[in-house]
Amino acid sequence: MKLTLYILGGLLALFGVIWILQGVNILPGSFMTGQIKWAIYGAIALVVGIVLIVAARRIDKPRRTGT
Repeated sequence: MKLTLYILGGLLALFGVIWILQGVNILPGSFMTGQIKWAIYGAIALVVGIVLIVAARRIDKPRRTGT
């Protein structure tokens, strides 16, 4: 489960960055180039990918109790 979340989160974050760069016309070469909606989709994908990575890091971590 943890490895799956890392892989999905990493891929989603990577695709998000690519979509952002294509949406703002920095990375040309596809139908997404220069279309701001893809930059928005990419930002959403990047955030979800980061959330998945953080969730994977929190799985099976022992919780500290303040005593």
